[in-house]
Amino acid sequence: MALDGITVSNVVAELSALLTDARISKIAQPENDELLLTFKGFRGQIRLLVSASASLPLIYITDANKPGPMTAPNFCMLLRKHIGNGKITRIWQPGLERIIHFEIEHYDEMGDLCRKQLIVELMGKHSNIIFCDEENRIIDSIKHISASTSSVREVLPGRTYFIPETQHKCNPLETDREEFLNQVFTKPMPLSKALYSTYTGLSPVIAEELCHRASLESSQSANSFPELARLHLFTIFSHLMEDVKEGRYQPNIIYDGEHTPVEFASLELSMYGDYETQNFDSISTVLRQYYAMKNTVTRIRQKSSDLRRIVGTALDRTRKKYDLQLRQLKDTEKREKYKVYGELLHTYGYSAEPGAKSMKALNYYTNEEITIPLDETMTAQENAKRYFDKYSKLKRTYEALTELTQETRADLDQLESIQTFLDLALSEEDLVQVKEELTDAGYIRRKYTGKKVKITSRPFHYRSCDGYDIYVGKNNFQNDELTFKFASGNDWWFHAKGAPGSHVVVKTGGEELPDSTFEDAARLAAYYSKNRDSAKVEIDYIEKKHVKKPNGAKPGFVVYYTNYSMSIEPDISSIQLVE
Repeated sequence: MALDGITVSNVVAELSALLTDARISKIAQPENDELLLTFKGFRGQIRLLVSASASLPLIYITDANKPGPMTAPNFCMLLRKHIGNGKITRIWQPGLERIIHFEIEHYDEMGDLCRKQLIVELMGKHSNIIFCDEENRIIDSIKHISASTSSVREVLPGRTYFIPETQHKCNPLETDREEFLNQVFTKPMPLSKALYSTYTGLSPVIAEELCHRASLESSQSANSFPELARLHLFTIFSHLMEDVKEGRYQPNIIYDGEHTPVEFASLELSMYGDYETQNFDSISTVLRQYYAMKNTVTRIRQKSSDLRRIVGTALDRTRKKYDLQLRQLKDTEKREKYKVYGELLHTYGYSAEPGAKSMKALNYYTNEEITIPLDETMTAQENAKRYFDKYSKLKRTYEALTELTQETRADLDQLESIQTFLDLALSEEDLVQVKEELTDAGYIRRKYTGKKVKITSRPFHYRSCDGYDIYVGKNNFQNDELTFKFASGNDWWFHAKGAPGSHVVVKTGGEELPDSTFEDAARLAAYYSKNRDSAKVEIDYIEKKHVKKPNGAKPGFVVYYTNYSMSIEPDISSIQLVE
């Protein structure tokens, strides 16, 4: 979710504890809408990233030092002139607005003590960083907003700074029962929407959480609830606001699987009870980690979009081709009937009357009487030849289609596995071998540049709770390498049953594995498969020496018999990833 007023209040509490009385030692502007401030205080050096990006406004403590341009922008130079070496005296938030005020004390050129304000507005496309004097007069801002851009407020040097009252929302920290009941439950809209449209700083996620805690249907119209339900929701709302007032925050990230962050918040989100929740001590860590992971997923999705389109198109064509072949193959099932007709006509054809349209005969294969359709213009022997010709044609078609459907099924399995590995990719390096496999298979035309494709991606390396090394292939090439080049005969091999996914190999070192390591490896095989979103996944496992690769088989395709199986949940949060 985007930064809401509650998350901003958590940020303010954290920054107040870390930066009050600290001095600004460096000011940089790495991007047009971004500042990197370095502070020195009793806690040592602290860097603060402030972004007024319209798409992703952010503020958090960071260890990273982003380089700035060779020539500092004007806004950066102005800040250096006025508040370089300035001391933070107070950090505060007006109401529950998505706004942070930094009050800074410094000495001017004459040696007089002055006070300035650096105001950070984290409000989506209206985000800004505004520098004001102690009388709230704007000195400058990182984005200039003129009257032609906004009819609500100008943000220009010399103008007076104020917070525009555009939505006339109430302050949730100062509300009472009467205001709550009158403002929320008189609106003819869904209850969750009535909450976040009434109060400043409440996001749709927090509104849904309030409804969930109160066991009320969030989509039901707010004005339709009985009085008891209204009072109950107010009690839940008051408790949550008390947590905010008292600073009882619990920064956390909600995950749908190990690598997929779903949501973050400064308070516990009980409505995500079925998801994995990771708690943190710092909201800055939450913001840094959440958006880093989100950016990684988004970037890989963008980088793999062309490959996904190629695979998707090939899958559609191959599925249609396979369905057509199966229908044609089903039509060849009549061939044995035609063969029997021909044999019975050879045996009993002498009893057929000339010009008859059918003939009854005893089928000596089943000992049942059957009716054989005849072409009245032909003799019995000619009809027999006609049926034998149909049988021969359908038999040839069956043999050819059987081979073709096997090839098409193999193509389909390969494409589905590639699609799965595109979903599992975590870096650009992981896409290189997937693209190479598509090229080898003829789905992408190879460009001869004279340079060999550089492969830097390596299988995942995990360590079980018992200390055994577990390796997971990221694509079909790595699956083949793991299984047939890296693994020894007595190592154990795991794979999701009947689903595309990674080969998982446990190195035994000649020892007998404990049950917990078998379970860890099975969880990894379940997670790194197409069925990773299922509650439980069936896993096949067997000693590597029993896994074979047929001649000419596609990358990653293997056969095995007499395997063991188990059903297990795809939860790998407790398994250590070795970097």
